[in-house]
Amino acid sequence: MRSVCFRDGLEVPALGQGTWKMAERRKRRKDEIAALRTGVELGMTLIDTAEMYADGDCERLVGEAITGIRDQVFLVSKAYPQNASSARLPRACDASLERLGTDRLDLYLLHWRGGVPLAETVEAMQRLVDAGKILRWGVSNFDAADMQELDDVGGDACATDQILYNLTRRGPERDTLPWLADRNVPVMAYCPVEQGRLIEHPDLIAVAADLNATPAQLALAWLMARDGVVAIPKAGSIEHVRENRAAADLVIGAETLARLDALFPAPAHPVPLEMI
Repeated sequence: MRSVCFRDGLEVPALGQGTWKMAERRKRRKDEIAALRTGVELGMTLIDTAEMYADGDCERLVGEAITGIRDQVFLVSKAYPQNASSARLPRACDASLERLGTDRLDLYLLHWRGGVPLAETVEAMQRLVDAGKILRWGVSNFDAADMQELDDVGGDACATDQILYNLTRRGPERDTLPWLADRNVPVMAYCPVEQGRLIEHPDLIAVAADLNATPAQLALAWLMARDGVVAIPKAGSIEHVRENRAAADLVIGAETLARLDALFPAPAHPVPLEMI
C-alpha cells in the first residue's frame, strides 16, 4: 500500500479508516468493532474519529476496537471548535483519551474553525504536544485563506488539513490543495465516496466495470493516486473493509484518469470549501 509522509518524517498508509456514523446503533457495534480490527490487520492502520461522533460513544467504540493493538494504530481524533481554547482544549483532549482508553493521540485536529482565536488554539495544541498527550496536531475544514491565517499566527507545525474531497468535490484543487502541497502538508480526504452516493453514479459504475472494480474502489483509487492524500472511508462490516482495502491495489492509468476528469471535471473557477 502507498504511504503518505508527514513533515516530521512519519509515514501513514494512504488508505485509512473513518468512523463517522459509527456507534449510532447498538446492534451494529460488534460488526463495527470487527471491521476496524480487520482494517488494521489489512494495513489500514490510521483510524480517524472525533468527540462529536455519536456524542463521544464513537471514541469508546474505537477504544474497544484497538484494545491490545493500540501500538499498531495511528489514532486521530478531533475537538469541537468551542473546545479549542486554552482552558477547554486540555479538558476535551483528556476526555477523548479516556473514552479511547489510551494515553496519547497520534494526531489531534480542530474539527472546524470557530470563534476561538487561532493563535490561542495553536498555543493550546502545542502545550498538549509538550505534555505528551498528542504527538502532532492539525485542522479540518480549513480552506487556503484559513491555512494562511493559521500560518501567520505561528501554526506552521500544523500536520494536516482534513477536508471534504472526492470526485464530485474537486473545489480544493483550485487553491487549498496547491497551498498545502507547496508546504508539504498532507491532506486527509473525508467522505471519499460521498457518503455512498458515488457508488450509484452510472458513469463511475461503467468505468469501474472496465477495470473489474467496484465504483467505491475506483473512487478511492483515484484519491490514492494523488500525491499527499490519505482517504478515510468508513466501513461497518468486514466485507466492506476488504472491498476498500482492495482499492489500494487498483492501478489506474492515464486513460482512466482522463475519463474520470471528463466525467467529473474540476471547477473552472474557485469555489468555497465545502463541508458535510
